[in-house]
Amino acid sequence: MKILVIQTASIGDVILATPLLESLHHAYPSAEIDILIKKGFEGLFREHPFLNDIMLWDKTRKYRDYLRIAAKIRRKKYDLIINVQRFALTGLLTAFSGALTTVGFSKNPFSFLFTKRIRHHIGQGIHEVERNNSLIMQLMPSGERFDESGSLLKPKLYPSPSDEAVVLPFKTASYVTIAPASLWFTKQYPANKWAELIQTLPSEIQIYLLGSSADLKLCEAIRMGSGRENIEILAGGLSFLESAALMRDAQMNYTNDSAPMHLASAVNAPVSVVYCSTVPGFGFGPLSDKHWIVQSRKELKCRPCGLHGRKECPLQHFECAVTISPGQFPSLPGQTQEN
Repeated sequence: MKILVIQTASIGDVILATPLLESLHHAYPSAEIDILIKKGFEGLFREHPFLNDIMLWDKTRKYRDYLRIAAKIRRKKYDLIINVQRFALTGLLTAFSGALTTVGFSKNPFSFLFTKRIRHHIGQGIHEVERNNSLIMQLMPSGERFDESGSLLKPKLYPSPSDEAVVLPFKTASYVTIAPASLWFTKQYPANKWAELIQTLPSEIQIYLLGSSADLKLCEAIRMGSGRENIEILAGGLSFLESAALMRDAQMNYTNDSAPMHLASAVNAPVSVVYCSTVPGFGFGPLSDKHWIVQSRKELKCRPCGLHGRKECPLQHFECAVTISPGQFPSLPGQTQEN
């Protein structure tokens, strides 16, 4: 049996699709499972135990590469294609793949050509992982969607021994990580507020700032604003899986409502997530056993102002972020708190 999972959106969305790989492998252990993702995210799946092939869509030459991918998918002659995305181009890939069974969300413009269509509900207490798993519920031998403990399957990534070796030198003392950046301004806790939080952390604890090389300037501003010496900027220096391996053993990981939150969930690391303009009710929240939601206590009629965040606050006050105080974060041993 040949199976393809399609998710070429953002890195967080790709991580939230990983429970499908777990479920499909559990149900069909001898199947060849492939995944189609955006080029640049392949590091998430290096040495993944359940994947046969990682197909990459180079969106820097979007349409030319699209034709290459479409031809490759047809040559593969899949038995089953599961399209997690709701965009037209992946809908076309799915509809004209030649696969025996094609499944996707009804919001996809070409879903009328799929063999199975599933409704996609935002909110209503439903997590995105559960929405994604609804795509394969009818395909599972006994409608399985749970792990052995009876819990909803969680995102899962597999840092390799080489990933572990890279971050081992950073684990010689107690530490926390902070991933301060977001692609969206209104999802990002301000730099001065991160600095305020750092000032409340125990003086002996090591702090690592995570992110991409594009986040170096932000991380430096936070480091300087905090006045702390035991801060190391690792932004741009670690791969996805190396970052996940570091997060797993941290006393706490602090993130925005963004991809690092999902990295933490994928290794079941403790995580505190700041929600500025978005809300957990959208269904993209943390799934680690130990997780905390931090959001404004002020009643704001303008919040949420969008599903994915915005480039600027529409009302120019950004109160959903600036009214969040360091005292709202969970305490660590030896931490001073301010309300």
